[in-house]
Amino acid sequence: MEPVLKFVLPLLLGYIADLLLGDPRSWPHPVKGFGKLIQQGTRLLNRGAGRFWKGMLLTLLLCAGVVCFFYFAQKGLSQWPIAWYAFSTVFVFFALANKSLLQEGKAVFDILHRQGVEAGRERLSWIVGRDTTHLSPHQIRIAVMESMSENLSDGVVAPLCFYAVGGLPGMMLYKMINTLDSMIGYKNEKYLYFGRFAARLDDVANYIPARITALLMILLYGSSRAWHFVVKYGSAHASPNSGYPEAALAGILDCRFGGPNTYGGEVVHKPYIGENERSIEHDEFTKVMYLNHAVTFVMIISIIAVKYYLVWYAQQQ
Repeated sequence: MEPVLKFVLPLLLGYIADLLLGDPRSWPHPVKGFGKLIQQGTRLLNRGAGRFWKGMLLTLLLCAGVVCFFYFAQKGLSQWPIAWYAFSTVFVFFALANKSLLQEGKAVFDILHRQGVEAGRERLSWIVGRDTTHLSPHQIRIAVMESMSENLSDGVVAPLCFYAVGGLPGMMLYKMINTLDSMIGYKNEKYLYFGRFAARLDDVANYIPARITALLMILLYGSSRAWHFVVKYGSAHASPNSGYPEAALAGILDCRFGGPNTYGGEVVHKPYIGENERSIEHDEFTKVMYLNHAVTFVMIISIIAVKYYLVWYAQQQ
């Protein structure tokens, strides 16, 4: 199989499949499998002394395991091109979450608009970790917008960056890192030490993708205010990465993100991103849909263009 085609075709087909199908809840998903492995490892290791080292061991073993599995799976299928392309395409499709991300966000906006605040709070609880019980309609929409910007980086741009560098094994490595962080990367009594290494590894993995996401959002929407917000507020967030895409979207929308929210019964005071406390309107979700699709498309095309350039350049030497 021609190397460039092996790189490009699964990426394009997986992207198209995500556009058409999203992420049906009833389908099996590799992240669910990752989650079961993490749960089993946590039950076995998250006890007694040395929890930091045990958490690090679990993280490294699972990350190495997922890279080896997908590397050797592709290697084993290489003599059957159709099976190789099918396998690679399916897992690229699973690794991208653009359409499902937009579907979930739009569902919250639509339910809030049609059925009222109680239904909106309930549906929002599907996609965010904060307590949604007492949120106002404005706070619900703000929470959705924050989630959309952060997950554009985590669910789309970061997996694509890892694919660009490491192919399918790299892409699935990122999904394992992100799943580990989402399950054990908490600063509570249970995971403070056990999940610390996984949380820091996720910070490192998302460092460049988060900034690429913010830059693409600014360039594609053409907002100088968004650039100002990223410079001013990007590093203010508790996360070293989440603040950048959030600041970019807050600048594009000219609104204010952040502030106090309740997580697990505790009030967390996040720094404000932006100055304008205006209400987000129902139809403004279309801006997020445009940005997500535009950023994803530009990332795909850019990765393919760089790949072809590098191959062409190597042939000229």
